Amino acid sequence: MRWIVAFFLIIATIVLARALLTFDPSRLPAEIKFASSDVFTLDPQRMSYMQDLRISRSLFDGLCSRDSQTGLPTPAVATSWETSPDAKTWTFHLRPDARWTNGDPVTSMDFRNAWRRLLLPDTAADYSELLFPVRGASEFFAWRTNALAQYAAGKNHDAQSAKALWDSTLAAFDQMVGIRTPDSHTLVIELQSPVPYWLDLCAFQTLAPINQASLDRFTRIDPISGFLKSDPGWTKPGVLITNGPMKLVDWKYKRSMRLEPNEMYVGPNMPLAKSVEVIPIEDANTAVLAYESGSIDWISDLTAEFRADLAESSRKWLDRHREEYELRMNAGASVDEALAALPAPDPAMGERRDVHVLSAFGTDFWSFNCRALLSNGQPNPFANASVRRAFALAVDKVRLTTSVTRLNESVATTIVPRGSIDGYVSPTGLPFDVVRAREEMASAGWIDRTGDGIVENAAGEPFPIVDMLYMTGNPRVKNIAIALAAMWRDALGVQCELRGKDGKFAKEDLRRGNFMIARGGWYGDYADPTTFLDLAKTGNGNNDRAFSNARFDALLEQAAAELDAEKRLKILSEAERLLVEEELPMLPLCQYVTLYMYDPAKMRGISRSPRLDQRLSRLHRVDEQSASPSP
Repeated sequence: MRWIVAFFLIIATIVLARALLTFDPSRLPAEIKFASSDVFTLDPQRMSYMQDLRISRSLFDGLCSRDSQTGLPTPAVATSWETSPDAKTWTFHLRPDARWTNGDPVTSMDFRNAWRRLLLPDTAADYSELLFPVRGASEFFAWRTNALAQYAAGKNHDAQSAKALWDSTLAAFDQMVGIRTPDSHTLVIELQSPVPYWLDLCAFQTLAPINQASLDRFTRIDPISGFLKSDPGWTKPGVLITNGPMKLVDWKYKRSMRLEPNEMYVGPNMPLAKSVEVIPIEDANTAVLAYESGSIDWISDLTAEFRADLAESSRKWLDRHREEYELRMNAGASVDEALAALPAPDPAMGERRDVHVLSAFGTDFWSFNCRALLSNGQPNPFANASVRRAFALAVDKVRLTTSVTRLNESVATTIVPRGSIDGYVSPTGLPFDVVRAREEMASAGWIDRTGDGIVENAAGEPFPIVDMLYMTGNPRVKNIAIALAAMWRDALGVQCELRGKDGKFAKEDLRRGNFMIARGGWYGDYADPTTFLDLAKTGNGNNDRAFSNARFDALLEQAAAELDAEKRLKILSEAERLLVEEELPMLPLCQYVTLYMYDPAKMRGISRSPRLDQRLSRLHRVDEQSASPSP
């Protein structure tokens, strides 16, 4: 036991030293501190990662927001809206008293400018296609892409020519795209065809407005390429202008980020938190130690190697008080209120109440690189769908969830979480079938020709060593990678090599196609199958696999034009069947569960919705005495 005590003393010393290094005597400690993966960007149009979007929900208000419990769209900057009888024209009426943190009014032009920016290929946004349902949006994106290519191929590369191209781009946007601003507080959107989930899209953070004047100070037109380029300095503390319930006070990369209430905010999401500090802790086990020491109040994604044991400790405690818990829930208490009112856990019995296992609207998968050639110029065996099917068929997903993750997640054979969308019937997907997996490999020409347990092609060349890319920091991911490599070795006769990288660098490798198989995963952005299926659409900004299939793309286009809701979902189901039974650009493993670590007797405001729409502005402390059971 002495070494454990010594270990905790060392950790406590490190935490204290870190706190002293970042201590600002003029600022009180944050009311709420939580551990999270580090933020990549605070530029709303360039966001795609969960941790970025979570911060953005408190910094930027869009036209709509989502109720953190029900997930349904609610008013935000737009106080009301109406749609035309054909559901193709939407008119939003903006809050006249909405303000940016610098006091500027939030106007319809702020949304128009942000959406135009999202549609510029210059921005390199992952989510440009979210706006393609708008009349002329995809045509404008293609027009600008072609215009930039022509400019690059031309001879005049100077500031005057680049400015002329930009002026033409502005004129093309005005002429082509169905986004109008009749006045400063009215925004009119014309869609190509009805979009059942349009309001849900309007609540997504990449469609948040921008303060154009503040961005313009950091934007220039590159005379060589013609691109509009923005320096990320516009998102720094003291510079970033936002319109949400919180404002950015401080951001030290890889150290901390602090948010405080925005005094100018008058919307429906008024903050309860006096201050929130985000602390990036890359090592999952260190995050638990920081929580246990009281340095943080919430772990937003509990990924420690022993998290299954922690979850079991909370389940054990709750089971002992299940009857009282259900009585309180039936009486109208929230989950956190009911948990906080139960008798305190008994540490001697290995009990705790601060680990929460929640279902999530997301799928854990691994991606196959579908390009014809690998980044080193060698032929890519995963360009063949038979090989991809073989690798998928060789995975025992039940063993992964029971023996590796030990959280018993629902096994996934589809990309869209089964049963998550009303009216949508999921395809079957592929089973675990080693015999069929070997048949698929043989059909692709990979057979153990020498009896040494290694498959070779017709020329006698062994299957290339499989490069498996994953982001470091989450032991679960590495453990799954190890298990997958063993399954593929035993079932298919291939060798794998794991390559863990820091998130930023792994993301760059994904974009460049510098991998063979890479850890993926996706949380749905809106309540429709396309939030998952679009990942496989040709040219989609989140299609890191570079998968392209004309039949799949045609099914998505057919569904987009279908006005009958039931028929539309059937078309999308067939599109997913093509993905998960024939093409397999992604290997679905299980449906996500999210583990949070926080004590409901000490803090509140965390949503339990599968959509994970956490609003940091709603976090707050509670009086532990009022949260304890009545005498």
